[in-house]
Amino acid sequence: MFAAYAARISPDDPLSGLELGERPEPEARPGWSTVTVKAATLNHHDLWSLRGVGLPEERLPMILGCDAAGVDEHGNEVVLHSVIGQTGHGVGPDERMSILTERYQGTFAEKVSVPTWNLLPKPAGLSFEEAACLPTAWLTAYRMLFTKAGVKPGDTVLVQGAGGGVATALIVLGKAAGLRVWATSRDEAKRARAVELGADDAFPAGARLPERVDAVLETVGAATWSHSVKSLRPGGTIVISGATSGPNPPSAELTRIFFLELRVVGSTMGTKEELAGLLSLCANAGVRPVVDTVLPLAEAREGFARLAKGDVFGKIVLTP
Repeated sequence: MFAAYAARISPDDPLSGLELGERPEPEARPGWSTVTVKAATLNHHDLWSLRGVGLPEERLPMILGCDAAGVDEHGNEVVLHSVIGQTGHGVGPDERMSILTERYQGTFAEKVSVPTWNLLPKPAGLSFEEAACLPTAWLTAYRMLFTKAGVKPGDTVLVQGAGGGVATALIVLGKAAGLRVWATSRDEAKRARAVELGADDAFPAGARLPERVDAVLETVGAATWSHSVKSLRPGGTIVISGATSGPNPPSAELTRIFFLELRVVGSTMGTKEELAGLLSLCANAGVRPVVDTVLPLAEAREGFARLAKGDVFGKIVLTP
């Protein structure tokens, strides 16, 4: 079957390790289902995998891709939950989780095999392309907002780095939840699009805000960290789920954090139950993922290059 896979690891030139070509189809195994992929989406996790983060060379070649929607062997339209336990089933209380492609072959292929437990029904109102956006970036945003941030309708949240998959999801979900949503971006066009998407206002990166916010939703990392800390009201919360600009900010802002009693909360992916909640929200409230572009799997390299450059607003979808 045709697939996009990591053939080599290169921390400095990740795209050099990406190959497109034939790979073996998944073999049947007890408790697992084989899904014919209709759509899959790119995430920064795929770029980190090509750099060797979470993916050692001894596991290569590895088909990339965490997210997918498709049809299982019984003809059911399904969405994949991509968090898998080390035992190959739902994550148990005493085991570490892994994300698809860290231990198991991923979704950038014509077929993928996952534990049957990891399949959820695709809502009829969502296209395969829309549904494929949900299991990583949108699930991450859902958990950040509704499980970790401790915000309530009417509160103000700041979304750093408008344009990325998680950031656009945060804007849409935050607005649907009755929050006042502010966003930042270095790019004027992305700020305008963030407002069109539902943000109440958008500001240049690092700009002084009209007032301090209840929570900052952080995926950028080093480049925005100081601004995030300084934008919080006393007792406010930063929820961080990524560091696309790097993990080492120039200043940790420790004095401000302890003096103002700020909370710094980490968030990674989400549970199957949270994904079910997200699917229900999309089905019942008309919330739809933001799709930047849809590419055939054979053009995956173009999608990877655009993601690496940050030249996206929403999700890049690949269709086998």
